[in-house]
This record gives sequence, structure tokens and C-alpha cells, in this order.
Amino acid sequence: MKYRVIGEDVIRVDGLSKVTGKAIYPQDIYIDGMLYGKTLRSTKPHAFIRVDTTKAEKIEGVIKILTYKDVPGKNYHGVVFKDHQVFCEKKVRRIGDPIAFVVATTEKIAQRALEAIDVQYEEIEAVFDPIKAMKEESPKVHGESNIIYHYKLRKGDVDKAFKQCEVVVENEYISSMVEHAFLQPEAGIAYTEDDGTIVVCVSTQYPHWDRLEVAEALGMPEDKVKIINPAVGGAFGGREDITLQIHLAIATKLTGRPIKSVYSRNESFIAHSKRHPMIMRYKTGADKNGKLLAMEATIIGDTGAYASWAINVLRKAGVHACGPYEIPNVKVDSYAVYTNNPFCGAMRGFGATQVPIAYEQQIDILAEKLNIDPVEFRMKNILKIGSKTATGQLITESFPLNKCIEEVARRIDLIDEK
Repeated sequence: MKYRVIGEDVIRVDGLSKVTGKAIYPQDIYIDGMLYGKTLRSTKPHAFIRVDTTKAEKIEGVIKILTYKDVPGKNYHGVVFKDHQVFCEKKVRRIGDPIAFVVATTEKIAQRALEAIDVQYEEIEAVFDPIKAMKEESPKVHGESNIIYHYKLRKGDVDKAFKQCEVVVENEYISSMVEHAFLQPEAGIAYTEDDGTIVVCVSTQYPHWDRLEVAEALGMPEDKVKIINPAVGGAFGGREDITLQIHLAIATKLTGRPIKSVYSRNESFIAHSKRHPMIMRYKTGADKNGKLLAMEATIIGDTGAYASWAINVLRKAGVHACGPYEIPNVKVDSYAVYTNNPFCGAMRGFGATQVPIAYEQQIDILAEKLNIDPVEFRMKNILKIGSKTATGQLITESFPLNKCIEEVARRIDLIDEK
């Protein structure tokens, strides 16, 4: 079979415009008569709030200050759970929660108005440790429990299998929260067409879902909302959640003027999601010949103040908890947990990136304890055509992992020889 893309040199459709500087990003768009918007964000991780915009509204050049009272439709959004508020009404749940959006004739005036808004915080106990957050007596971020998802995977009998193992190793691994750090901070411009259609130009990974969420917040039918996606300066999952789209849309709807907003690097860090940090407790056992017999894992993912894609991410972490190894007895429990930390969502790998930190080190430790070469140990246990994964999937084609490991080992040996 001849492929058009695989194995071929393919010119990226947006490559030339980006390297020549001709690509148009939202920051590059100017419309006559446009206004500028800036977001007021929470400085406390968990607090009840009272907001007074009176002083800021009197600043010359301030056109409008939006709060939850100005949301025409539903004051919430979210890719799976609708747990974000467009503007916080009574309570903030993380540093960076949006409270108000200033619309002014210049960016400097908008910034002055932000500083003039009076926010009274009544701080309440926060929780930053996901293990503490899982306890019944812990402060609650939303509702009655901080545990929003529990994935279970069961195969065979791990208790019986561990008794048959020559070696069993138990360890806890912790991965950190990771920032996407895409080059282009969030920016957008919104305007109203003659027939009342609201148009939002924004670099996004999810224009069709943005359209739905903008329409719901505006209280308008979807066919009266357009999302235009100019050049995207990196994303890696970090642009799947709403940031400034709804704020811009409401602002142009209420003022009838084009509105532009550009985040600073600092605000970008605060505004969008992160990679889930995970606590991974692993117990893995093998027989004297180096054959894996059992694996038990508990994985706790801190999704911060909002769910975003936590369910999908922690499900995938659980599904991939065994790695590319065939293990006859498996028990996995993975949890997604609310805390008052920055919220986490999509990032490349989607939960499959964290667990190799744990299962690959378990493999190395087992191999060392059994005095078996770690490459040989892996070769004894890798999935191959005809294998079944812990979830019951039969491998029927395209699984050349043995060749990959052999090549990695060969190149490591070459490095050692140098």
C-alpha cells in the first residue's frame, strides 16, 4: 500500500506563513472603534467574595464592567462537567478565578479600572493535598465530595498471585503539575455582525465546542454565534477549555463594539489548565524466571478546582497502568480529585504520560532484584501479537515493540562504547 503521508515529506499547511511572519494571530487583528478588555482574577484560593465596581466605573474611558450579573444566559461552562462559572458569583475556588471583565477605550485604562475594583474576600479553609481532599472531613471545593471519578480495573486474583511471586516491590511515585507554555498567550477579538451574530476570533483547539459554550452563556441559538480560528501559536491541550471566549462575546453583545483582549504571559499561566500531577502507588511481583505475575496500582490525580478532562485523563491513566506488559493478575484504582490548586485538563498523552514513570521503574527494580538484565526482563513480558491487555483487548496487528526495545538497547550500547 502506498501512503500519501506516512513515510513521506509533507509540507505543513501553515508552516510557510508562520516562518515568514505572515500568519495572522488574534493579537494581529485591529478593527476600527474597538475597545479593550481585561480580566479581574481571584488572588485567594478559596473564599466567599463581595465585589464593588462603583469606583472603577467612574474612571474616564471605562465603558462597561462585567460581572456574573451581566451574563445573559447560563453562568457556567466546562468540557465535561459545567463546574466553571463565567464570572464567580459568591465563591472563588482557585487563584485566578475570573471575577470581572473591564471594557475600556485603552488597555491602560482597563488596567487602572481593574485595580480600582474592590473585592472583599472572606477566606475559608482550602485543601491542596489530593489525599487529604479525599477524606470525608476535608473542605469541599464543589458539592459534597471532592472525589469526582473512580476507575476500577480488575483481572485475575492479585492477592493469590502475589503469594506465588519470588519478588514483590512496592513504591510510591509522584509526578508534578506541568504547564503547556505555548508560545502565543491567549488573545481574541469579538464583534457583532449586522444581523446580530456574535463573532469571536480566537486561537483555540475546540471551535465547535466553544461555539456551544458561548451560545449557552449568551442565551442565543448556536447559529447566531461564529468562532473563527486564526493561526494557533501552540496549544498541546491547553486551549481546549474556555478562557476569554465568553467574556469577549458578552462584552461585544452588550456594548455593540468590537472588543479585543490579550493575556500577558503571567495571566496565561494562571488562566489555562495544566497537566494532572499524580500520586502512583505500585505493587508489582514476578516469579524467579522474571515473568510478571501480578500488579496492583492506586493512582490519584489532582484536577485542581475544576474537572475539565479529569475523567478521561484518569481513566486513561488506569487503562495504561500496566504499560506494554502482559500481566495475568491486575488490580487498578484511579481517582480524579478536586482541590484548590490550579485546574488541570488536557495535555499531550492525556494521562498515559505519567504512569510510565511508575511502571518502568518497577520493571527495573524487579530485574535488579532477580539479577536479570532489564532488557531481557522486558522482552519476557512485553505484549505481542496474540497477547491480551489487562482490559481484555486482543493484540492482532502492528505491535513491533520488541524491535523498538532492541534498537534502543543497541543505541544505548553504542553510547556506552563511546
